[in-house]
Formats: sequence, structure tokens, C-alpha cells
Amino acid sequence: MEESLVVNGVKYVREKQPSEIKILILQRGWVVVGRITREGSQVIFSGGAVIRRWGTTNGIGELAQSGPLPDTVLDPLERGSVHELAIVAEIDCEVNKWSQHIR
Repeated sequence: MEESLVVNGVKYVREKQPSEIKILILQRGWVVVGRITREGSQVIFSGGAVIRRWGTTNGIGELAQSGPLPDTVLDPLERGSVHELAIVAEIDCEVNKWSQHIR
């Protein structure tokens, strides 16, 4: 897919869209991954998992970009929701690396 286009000498660059699959870092140390939707102040994650062990050498960002690694431990979680204020951070995941692990 073309990432940029030049029109009349002006270069336009495709804006990166947020990923539908995210890692959510929640209060009290919970970390979940899944398809994210919002309903009012509730954030719903579905088809995902609780990330019990990252299994990375370069932190959670590596997990988001590379998908689960051999030492990653995921506990399946079909559906859950949290209030938006319980979210400490959201990290976009590389969809093609996670789609086989997220329903």
C-alpha cells in the first residue's frame, strides 16, 4: 500500500490509524490484550488474554510489535471491560502479529 503521494509538488503521507488490537496496562498490575471498543466510559476488550508473562528481552513494546514470543504466557479471556479511568496506558499492537492469537 502506498504510504505517500505527491500532488503539485506537495508530499502527503498516510496517517497511521490506531490499531484495533491493543495492550492495556491497567491499575493494580493487570495487563490485557484484545480487540478494543468503547461504550461510554467503559472500555471493552474481547477475544483476548491476560498477559501473565511478557517473555521479552526489550519490554512490552517488543511484545506489541512482535506478537507473543516463546516465553510469553497468555491466559485466555474471552471478554472483559474496565472503566476508562482504570487504564494506565494503551499500546497499539501490530495486528498481523497478533490476529492469530486474538479471536
